[in-house]
Amino acid sequence: MPNSDAPAARLLALKQDYLIPCVNHFYRNPPVFVRGEMQYLVDTEGKRYLDCYSGVTVMNCGHCNPAITEPAIEQIRTLQHTTSIYLTSPMLELARDLIGFINGSLQRVFFVNSGSEANEGALLLARLHTGRSGFIAIRGGLHGRTHLTMSLTGVPMWQTDPVPSPAARLAPRPHCAQCELGKEPKTCKFACAVALAEQIDPDTAAVILEPIQGNGGIIVPPDGYFHRLREITREHGVLLIFDEIQTGFGRTGSDFAFQHLGVEPDILTLAKALGNGFPIGAFCTTERIAANYTKPGASTTGGNAVSATAARQVLRYLREHDLPRRAAELGGLLRQRFEAIAQSVCGVREVRGRGLMQAMELGSATHPMTAETDAILEAMKDRGFLIGKTGLMRNTVTVMPPLVITEAEVAALADQLEQVMGALCGWA
Repeated sequence: MPNSDAPAARLLALKQDYLIPCVNHFYRNPPVFVRGEMQYLVDTEGKRYLDCYSGVTVMNCGHCNPAITEPAIEQIRTLQHTTSIYLTSPMLELARDLIGFINGSLQRVFFVNSGSEANEGALLLARLHTGRSGFIAIRGGLHGRTHLTMSLTGVPMWQTDPVPSPAARLAPRPHCAQCELGKEPKTCKFACAVALAEQIDPDTAAVILEPIQGNGGIIVPPDGYFHRLREITREHGVLLIFDEIQTGFGRTGSDFAFQHLGVEPDILTLAKALGNGFPIGAFCTTERIAANYTKPGASTTGGNAVSATAARQVLRYLREHDLPRRAAELGGLLRQRFEAIAQSVCGVREVRGRGLMQAMELGSATHPMTAETDAILEAMKDRGFLIGKTGLMRNTVTVMPPLVITEAEVAALADQLEQVMGALCGWA
């Protein structure tokens, strides 16, 4: 641990004295970050770290990006808050810009402050539209920390509520390489989707899932799964909600992950990268579904003038710098390097991901190599690279950098990761 006079020691003491103990942090020897510079973070000692986790895929456009922060600062000086009961331009102009950015049948939006709120609002909207109350999610998914969204979360470490909602049910996740149903991909005919269909009853309002599971380990469902799921939901009159809180805004190589699938959801939830560090979330839907939400609804600071101004600049920056294309190209290079590492380093069970959302799971079902994953994160941090860990056993090395990262930085990250993993896990 750092000495008692170090900034980290002082902050750890404050954390221990005042925060609820559920709030954890990475690293045995944590740095204290005081500045952000696009794809870099800087600590109290002036050391620069390449941020390859983006605050859990929040900072897609980079830390303290002046193209985003300067307009937001000017908005703070001009008009900071009034709430949605008054007419102001930033939220309404953002609504127009966001609907245009999505560019599909989703034509209505409600702004909130976070991803949990966005998902909670989407679930409420599904109930209002269908007149039903039940929901189905996928094991391994993460949807929030409210009562209902936590009940629909399929990652054990985030299932904190001891009394989950009876409205929530979990179905098998579409992870072919580790199929929990014991099926073979070539012959299963999407048995996981069939198992989900068998859970639908007359009171099911919606199915909610991530196009790529983030916290669950960067799980990419097989081709065709979402088309089958769309058929099932339509057959039963059930809404389909895509949680793109981690995958949205260029992360996977397109504006939204659902655009890879050829399947559009009934409701789309967004947060994180929409604000690039400013708190904002949203749920978007069709005209027909939105028409069912007519009783007064508001979010005191949802879509506030400052966050809305920042979000408008995020959309502009993504377009002007073509960050989704950049994510696709650099993500392809990173994937190639990860697959090469898997061939040269012992213990890599699976490489998976899309765009700049890539991961390597370590170990096996009986030995998940959780301690080794922690050691890799610690060693990479000491070398100036911040990476993440995901998965049900927290044994999946995960990389989700700001989309402004360079090709040379991707190569440097992969070089260092190969060295660290070779030393800690052994060479093949």
